[in-house]
Amino acid sequence: MRYGIGVTLVIVVLAAACAKPAKAPEGILFKDDLAFLKSHTNVVVLSGADGQAHVAVNPDLQGRVMTSTAAGPEGLSFGWIGREAIASGANNPHMNAFGGEDRFWLGPEGGQFSIFFKKGDPFDLDHWWTPPAVNEGSFDIASQDAGRIHFRKVIHLVNYSGTEFDVEVNREVSLLGSAEVASLGVPVPAGVKMVAYASTNAVTNLGVNVWTKDTGLLSIWILGMFNPSPATTIVIPFKGGSEPALGPAVNDAYFGKVPADRLVVKENEGILFFSGDGKYRSKIGISPLRVKPFAGSYDAANKVLTLVHLTVPEGAADYVNSMWEIQEKPYAGDVVNSYNDGPASPGAKPLGPFFELETSSPAAALGPGETATHVHTTMHFQGPEKALDGIARKMLGVSLAEIKKVFK
Repeated sequence: MRYGIGVTLVIVVLAAACAKPAKAPEGILFKDDLAFLKSHTNVVVLSGADGQAHVAVNPDLQGRVMTSTAAGPEGLSFGWIGREAIASGANNPHMNAFGGEDRFWLGPEGGQFSIFFKKGDPFDLDHWWTPPAVNEGSFDIASQDAGRIHFRKVIHLVNYSGTEFDVEVNREVSLLGSAEVASLGVPVPAGVKMVAYASTNAVTNLGVNVWTKDTGLLSIWILGMFNPSPATTIVIPFKGGSEPALGPAVNDAYFGKVPADRLVVKENEGILFFSGDGKYRSKIGISPLRVKPFAGSYDAANKVLTLVHLTVPEGAADYVNSMWEIQEKPYAGDVVNSYNDGPASPGAKPLGPFFELETSSPAAALGPGETATHVHTTMHFQGPEKALDGIARKMLGVSLAEIKKVFK
């Protein structure tokens, strides 16, 4: 049996001042990131027919999409790469901060069914351990061609309550064309450069037992890591309505309530703004009853607009809860999350810093041999600022001017 788990679309749009884009003031060129990756890992580059679209995928680093460009080797590199972690060659069992625009994880993170905490341990950073199967080692290449690569991995997990999972992961990353992008409702203006790719992520229950809510379920969790800046603002539209009917507009209690100068929620307009400066550790989430098909961010310094589009499966209500606590409602989790990195305590070193746009599948109640699938599609467009503003207005319902002024 196959579960339709939703489609996520991440779109990053860059403005260029001329036909051949210059290096952005705070940006890194794709060729430089690629040279670094090649010096430490066996990176695979998927390339489009136009010679401009490139996607760097890394089998050595759990099949992550590390970065991409829409403008050839001299173009801007879109993903955040954890150079220190990669260059060190050391394994950090808490989390290897390798980075990447699209990395495969599994949830839940916290709670009695967590796969990040051992039974009886307190829910704090010292006792938080990323499951080794998605934190270290390589994913096997099952097949590949110029525009596609398919990874496979068999993993074993034990949750906080002692439930064991034997899982086959199949993950395929493939380049997309403009027709596939347009079919998702995203405008592709003339003269705009584009790179687009989809990661199709599937998990299969290889065990002999049914995965049940009583003993814990897993979810597919895809996280995109991007470069922070003081000029970066995350924008998430949400469904309006009363709190008694739909619950809170946003969950901002993951690591303590987010200060008002970092999170602005306009309930009457159904939109929120969240700082992506990489200077304050915080996280927000949108529930199934509040989620809309678009979210994003805008980096005003580099003129980078990121849009996330997702389709919530009809009737899906059970999402794993990743709050760091024993939970009364372990399946009242969020569909879309955004994380802003920063020191976990005063004077501590941040993981990155970076900011993330994340999506999760519903909780996967799978019998033996059954499969759940989650597709996460990322697109980057590069072009005139007027085109970026038009995209932001259509997909987020807000202008670039409004986004830029919210935290000033």
